[in-house]
Parts: sequence; structure tokens; C-alpha cells
Amino acid sequence: MTQDFGWIHLVPLLNGAWLTIQLCFFSLLIGGAIGIIVGLGAASKNKLANVLSSIYIRLVRGVPLLMIIFLIYFALPMLHIGINFSKGFSAVAALSIYAGAYLGEIVRGGIQSVPKGQFEAADALGMTTFQKFRHVIIPQAMKFIIPPGIGFFIALIKDSSLVSIIGYIDLTKAGKVVSSLTFNPIASFLAVAAVYFVLCFGLSKASYYYEKRFLRST
Repeated sequence: MTQDFGWIHLVPLLNGAWLTIQLCFFSLLIGGAIGIIVGLGAASKNKLANVLSSIYIRLVRGVPLLMIIFLIYFALPMLHIGINFSKGFSAVAALSIYAGAYLGEIVRGGIQSVPKGQFEAADALGMTTFQKFRHVIIPQAMKFIIPPGIGFFIALIKDSSLVSIIGYIDLTKAGKVVSSLTFNPIASFLAVAAVYFVLCFGLSKASYYYEKRFLRST
């Protein structure tokens, strides 16, 4: 039975938005951990770590996110090795791998933006590698990492709409469901676009104030 688009249909859209936020949060958390490791490796003088990290970054950045989602959700089960990921796990895994490569490049760029004199000063003080990065390099690199990192998170929220292709009920998928119920795709997807705008605009404003406070304190 066809329904007229109304306020009641905002409920599934908001539920989808909440699942999108959770998906992006966990993906950014895991992807951030991967990005730190990969970024440190790419900026390292260790040749093996540098090569492996660079390969990961270039390989993942050179493949569309949709292909990564397909490979994890559809291709791995076809190998008949007992792997059959759920939609939610596949979505988080794909976005985490994707985020890890981009955040790794951001971390690498941030570290290499720190003047070489700071590395030399830390070495002259007899700091270990961990102490050097913990107390000298990373605090200075953060001002180069935070702005593009926030920009990437906003882009990740929009890119996460691709997980709807495997049936994960995110905001975009919820919009498709509402569109099917109401036969009103214009109203349905305008509402979806409005929710995405509120999420991204709100995050950008919050990050702007945080960035100002952080950079003022460093």
C-alpha cells in the first residue's frame, strides 16, 4: 500500500542516520589506529616499514571504495575458506581499510612537515624514539594532521552511503526504503540529503571551534 510522505517517515531516516554515525565512528577508530601505524611506517627510515606502508597506501587509495566493499562482502565468501562476514562487519571492515590508507597519508604528511631541526634536537637530548615522537614530533605534527583529518571524516560520512549496496541499513538505505513505501523519491531523498547536510555541517562547525582552540593552545 502506498503511503504519503510525512513526518512519520523521518523516524526510519533518523534511525539510519544513527547507524551511519556508529558505522563512521567505529571505522574512524579502527582506521585511525591503522593510519597511525601506516603513517609512522611511511615516515620511518626503516626501509621495509616504509615500503610496506607505501604499498598499502597506494594500493587502497588506487581502488574505489565500492570495490573494497564488494571484495570483502561478496568475494571472500566465494573463496570457500569458511569466511562469511555480516553486512555490518563488512561495512566497518571496508571503511576501516579505506580510512587507514588516507589517514596514514595524512599522518605521514604531518610528521614530515615538522622541521628536521626538531628531530635533531630530540636526538641531541638523548631521547628514545618513543620519547621523541611522544613529546616532540607528534604534538607539533597534530596541527598539520587535524584539519585534513576532520575533512576526511566528513567525506567518510558521505562515502559511507556506498555500504547501502550490500543492504546495510544506513541513512541512504533507509531513504531507499522510504522511497519504496511512498513512491515519492524526490521528498525521500531530499530528506536524506538534508540529514546528511546537518550531520556534515554540524561536524564541520564543531571541528572548526575545536581546531581553533587546539591550535591556540599549541
